[in-house]
Parts: sequence; C-alpha cells; structure tokens
Amino acid sequence: MQRLKTRILLADDHALVRRGLRLILDAQPDLEVVAEASDGAEAVKLALSTEVDLAILDISMPRMTGLQAARELQQRRPDLRVLILSMHESEQYLYEALRAGASGYVVKNAADRDLVEACRATMRGEPFLYPGAVSALINDYLRRAHNGEEPRDPLTPRETEVIKLVAESYTNQQIAQALVISEKTVERHRANILEKLGMRDRVELTRYAIRNGLVQA
Repeated sequence: MQRLKTRILLADDHALVRRGLRLILDAQPDLEVVAEASDGAEAVKLALSTEVDLAILDISMPRMTGLQAARELQQRRPDLRVLILSMHESEQYLYEALRAGASGYVVKNAADRDLVEACRATMRGEPFLYPGAVSALINDYLRRAHNGEEPRDPLTPRETEVIKLVAESYTNQQIAQALVISEKTVERHRANILEKLGMRDRVELTRYAIRNGLVQA
C-alpha cells in the first residue's frame, strides 16, 4: 500500500528559508516535513535515524555541504531520494549534484514554483532539473567533447571534507573529532591536499573552498 504522504527532511542553514519552504511543502496534501537540519552533518544523522522518504538539501551549508551529505547518504541510505537546493543556475553545481546521487536540482528563487513538482517527480523516480538546465547540460557536454575535456576532481571525498573544515577554521584536533579520524591522518590529508592543488597554506585552501562552493565567502 502506497503511503499517503511523502515524509521530508529539510536541510538549510537559514531558519527563515526553512520556514518558507516548509510552508510551501506542508500546504500540499501529499507532502509533509517531518525533520529539519541546519547543516549537512545534522541532515545525515537525521536521515539515518528518522523515517524519511526524501531529503531536500541546501547545496551550501556549514560542516558538510549538501553535496557531501548527498554522497554520504547515497552510500548509507541508497533508498532515500535526494533533491539539491541552490541559489545558482550553475552547470558545475548541477553536474556535482547529479554525480552525488541527487534526483533533482531546484533553484531557490523559483522554489515556490518548482519545489512541489520536483518532490513529486523525484518520488515517481523521475529526474527534476530547473528550466534551462537540459540545454545547459547539452551545450556543456558538446563543448567538453569538442575540446576533449574530461572533468575530474583532483581531491578524494575525504580530502574535500577536510578542506571544507580547514576553510571553516577548524583545528586539526577539531577536524579529527568531526570526521572520527586521528590527528595524524588529518595532517596527512592536509599535506596531500596542498601537494595535489599546488598550494602552500590555509588562505589558499580557503580561496579554493569558496571558489568550489564548499563554503560561502
């Protein structure tokens, strides 16, 4: 028997945004927000401990981004459907969202128009992309194919987690505690990241993190 309401986890670091989105979703007879999170790490914890069918994750959050949370959930709860929310109509972020296992990508300034349909499409097993995304994907694919490019992230998912926390001014000890690894492992990750990116210090790592949407400027 199909459940009457889709149970939703809503994650955004701005309480006002969450409130607005919740009003839109809870007004629908088939949608219900049952859990809220203010960062990606909290979202993962709630998704693993709460009965939810769909997670709506803001792309840019403290501690763990929506993309990082989506990757984690894809591994640990592959049955959970995920939608990514973003301020930007960005091909790069769109690609990353799809690679992270998200079923859809919704631009915040059109959430009142798109979010409900995105939820329903996702629960039907259909992808949802903002208007213009399909042509953007095709154009970008054609450009990359013409130039012989194959986009690759030089960092592993764990290194990406470390660089985000470094950019948020976490100490090695705090990073070790957050990721449940040793300080020695954190130091090794930092050294590998600096070597891979050809960088020297925290300032350059922070600029990289901002440029790649891991933290907000």
